[in-house]
Amino acid sequence: MADGHGIAMYGEPALPADFTHFPYANPDAPTGGRIVTAEVGTFDSLNPYIQKGSVPWQLRYIIGESLMVRSLDEPFTLYGQLASGVQTADDRSWVEFTLNPAAMFSDGSPVTVEDVIWSFEILGTQGHGRYRGFWEKVASLEEVSPGTIRFTFNTEDRELALLAGMRPILKKAQWDGVDFAESGIDIVPITSGPYVIDDFEVGRFVSFKRNPDYWGADVLATEAGLHNLDEIRLEFFGDETAAFEAFKTGEVNSNREFNVARWDSQYDFPAAQAGDVVKSILPHARPSGMTGFVMNSRQPQFADWRVRDALLHAFNFEFINETMTGSAQPRITSYWSNSPLGMADGPATGRVAELLAPFADDLLPGALDGYTLPVSDGTERNRAGTAAALAQMEAAGYTIQNGVMSDADGNPFSFEILLETGASENQAIIDMYTQSLGRIGITPTISVVDGAQYKERTDALDFDMTYYRVGLSLSPGNEQYFYFGQATADEPGTRNLMGIKSDAVDTMIGNLLTSESQDDFVASVKALDRILTSGRYVIPIYQWNISRIAHAKELSYPETLPIFGDWPGWQPDVWWWNAAE
Repeated sequence: MADGHGIAMYGEPALPADFTHFPYANPDAPTGGRIVTAEVGTFDSLNPYIQKGSVPWQLRYIIGESLMVRSLDEPFTLYGQLASGVQTADDRSWVEFTLNPAAMFSDGSPVTVEDVIWSFEILGTQGHGRYRGFWEKVASLEEVSPGTIRFTFNTEDRELALLAGMRPILKKAQWDGVDFAESGIDIVPITSGPYVIDDFEVGRFVSFKRNPDYWGADVLATEAGLHNLDEIRLEFFGDETAAFEAFKTGEVNSNREFNVARWDSQYDFPAAQAGDVVKSILPHARPSGMTGFVMNSRQPQFADWRVRDALLHAFNFEFINETMTGSAQPRITSYWSNSPLGMADGPATGRVAELLAPFADDLLPGALDGYTLPVSDGTERNRAGTAAALAQMEAAGYTIQNGVMSDADGNPFSFEILLETGASENQAIIDMYTQSLGRIGITPTISVVDGAQYKERTDALDFDMTYYRVGLSLSPGNEQYFYFGQATADEPGTRNLMGIKSDAVDTMIGNLLTSESQDDFVASVKALDRILTSGRYVIPIYQWNISRIAHAKELSYPETLPIFGDWPGWQPDVWWWNAAE
């Protein structure tokens, strides 16, 4: 039975019980100052814990607090936050947390066991879909002794003990007589975190202030050197151009740049020339995740993998990459590329092959024998890619008739590409892609809608192709069911936008959750990566093996970077304002 200050997915926590701060935090960092970032889009809700509404994605990280907190310097290890201790069975069939008696909400009221139990129940039944899968695996939740809560699980899943420590804890009394699932802008959740919402204007900005009475400031080692800035402000803009102009003029003082061409050529404005703005390049060791354009396999146009393969061949990445970035960004090659969890080149071998073997008849070409993305010659015409696309469309029953790709009955093959207003880079990529598609007789419809419509349509799975981004970690777990599992594939708000429904995928996720050795865990993820990548659901674009952040010279961060690099929990958490600059 494991008992202590922290819990790791495999092995023991790296930090001892008497650690004083995370290795990537500066315990001597001063407090004060502010960080202001530019967000493209809008919002109409300040409750990040429900399905309804469009919420600033940072909100749950800034105001939320959970029983335990993750270390960004370990693949998956948690240390006590609202909980002062954790105890679990050797087989992880149950876990207990002892609540820190000093914990209190931002309104000064204590965090109680009743609040903890209610939070799990309400989130699991009425909260955002990301919370529900865990709750279905809880057999019981009870106070077993004063201040100690025990979760008993009904499923063999070693990650559940850790997930229990990561759910946000809310104040039960705030929601008496209130429909939790319908709340939005009128009620801001009361939490126990170091920041509270100070001011906001719907669609314009949200300002958070550091709570001077935050209970954990001088209590927790996990807080030493964290949450130093007095204000975190999110400014919202209609498009990327307006957002960048706001940074150039100083309205915004930190900008995460994803366009390497702009990074190299447009950061010569007066504030940068004067040294008031500095450029930081930050490496990391986390997986690439998947970024690109997803095809909705629920739609008849994309149900056939050969059609999806054809559209991958038609996407002239090398030409697009040269146009957009000067070929400076490497392509994403799989969901876990840039990490030890990514699938290997060539045929599956060893334990990976063993895991995939029972599903050999159902897997698509490439899963077992090896798959790589098409590579063009870099020219605009992409003759080889065009020829391969035509061959695959013909194999799927389509030919060019009078200049139009059509089925055997003469019905044109077409589809809609859904984009969000303000996503100028995505629109530029799609403009080039549609020119390539024209060479194989396909003319897609491009629909550009505002943020609210975009969320409504993607939540309802009402799209053929759209932009897709999923960040993946070195410790994938239950969230993979939400991303790729068939049980939630058709639920509103699912992250499984491609609509994959695969017994092999579900089995690999189950394997990685129940693996008792690191080797078996790695093999399960590599096998999952092969299935997803060879499924040809997403047209990948570039990966970012580094982060590029331009910021005011006063904004500082520690020299020691965590393995996760620039990741939620790092900026603005460990940053501080250096007034001497």
